[in-house]
Amino acid sequence: MTEAAVLQILSPSGEIEKSLLPELTSDELVGLYKHMVRTRAIDTRMLALQRQGRIGFYGTCRGQEAATVGSGAAVEDRDWVFPALREGAVLLMRGYPMDKYMGQLVGCALDPTHGRQMPCHFSSAEHRFVSLSSVIGTQISQTMGAAWGAKIRKDDTVVMGYMGDGATSSTDFHCALTFAGVHKLPAVFVCQNNQWAISVPFSKQTASDGIAVKAVAYGMPGVAVDGNDVLAVYRATKEAVDRARSGGGPTLIEAITYRQEGHSSSDDPTRYRDAATHAAWMEKDPVRRYRNYLELEGLVTEELDRQIEEEAKQAVNAAIAAAEASPPPEVWTLFTDVYDKPTDALREQAATVASESAEGEAEGAFPL
Repeated sequence: MTEAAVLQILSPSGEIEKSLLPELTSDELVGLYKHMVRTRAIDTRMLALQRQGRIGFYGTCRGQEAATVGSGAAVEDRDWVFPALREGAVLLMRGYPMDKYMGQLVGCALDPTHGRQMPCHFSSAEHRFVSLSSVIGTQISQTMGAAWGAKIRKDDTVVMGYMGDGATSSTDFHCALTFAGVHKLPAVFVCQNNQWAISVPFSKQTASDGIAVKAVAYGMPGVAVDGNDVLAVYRATKEAVDRARSGGGPTLIEAITYRQEGHSSSDDPTRYRDAATHAAWMEKDPVRRYRNYLELEGLVTEELDRQIEEEAKQAVNAAIAAAEASPPPEVWTLFTDVYDKPTDALREQAATVASESAEGEAEGAFPL
């Protein structure tokens, strides 16, 4: 089998292949960097908060900022996004308030989902962003279904679905890509190949030479891209989105990247990961690589870089403070969004909780 060529625009040293540079303004180029810096600032603080017992769970994006931000920047507000576990940054890029983002992690009254969903599983219908998924691969079929709906309605919405390399071994991957390919649906499937499916290395995930080559069997283009190169990820995704919107059908993108932290805050990667390989990947850090490019182009100075980092940290800290100062969700939220018309049993339960709440016996907290 022939391995797919890997698209790269930005070398590890910060030099670029100018002929492949996407059409982005200086402000847009710096904007990508700001999103990447903010994403890393959030990850750093959230992992610390989890260790301190202030939130219950977190899945970091550290090391995958280029793959996440680059792909997220290529879709428009009218498009739908079906994430996996590390794409929360895309929701913030779409204008989601930071205090609500932190409120979901804390499980307080600021959380639009009222503390019902496990931490780090953000969602917003207003921003066309479906909940992050811990169930491996289910979002791939959901991506296909939403894209099918868009085609039936004959609108120009594109649906982008994320997955990890482990999800490509699921039945959802096969079923969704088969159907999307046959019906030429307006979908973009983005696989963040971060080399690990929890503790299973990519070498034991598939006998194929990568993920992108699998697209051939489903009748769609497959694009392998350097997932630590934000410009290459943006270009590949933008071309796939434009193709889908114009009726050209789906695309499978493999962003080859690396998960610098554990699978989640519950994981210890040192138990299964080779230290030398880890060190080699750390040298390919996507944030540092992109900053080098922006400095070479004169778009970011040391002073501006410090300002960007400080603004990101301040925004994160302010949102954390607001979330932790917010009270728990109101008790009555237990009974909303359950049935369109409350059943007799639900009314009885609500009345009981209301009575206990009046007597101070029901505090409404959602302990982790």
